[in-house]
Amino acid sequence: MTRDVITVEPSEDVVFAFEKLMKHRISALPVLEEGKLAGIVTASDLGHNLILDNYELGTTVGEVMVKDVATVAPGETLADAIEKMNDYSSDEGIINQLVVVDDGDMVGIIADGDIIRALKTL
Repeated sequence: MTRDVITVEPSEDVVFAFEKLMKHRISALPVLEEGKLAGIVTASDLGHNLILDNYELGTTVGEVMVKDVATVAPGETLADAIEKMNDYSSDEGIINQLVVVDDGDMVGIIADGDIIRALKTL
């Protein structure tokens, strides 16, 4: 997992959140409110809606974030993480990252790239 997670607050403007995603070349930003996980926004969701001009000026991350965040605990296995990614997937797309939560606190994020690197070492 990645421990130094780049995050965003619910009050952040969606344009600035998307710029942060692009600047750091990441696919998702966990949304933290008062230090606790409140949601997640993804590059594909924000980018798609920005291109289609679906947001009004001043739309915040808190207004558009996904609140039902797929999470995994630090002690779970790689197989558990893959299964959760599959279980949280829908007909509209796949989940390619899981926020790692330990006793209610975000401690990291695991993305599909992390899983691929782990499988490569097996």
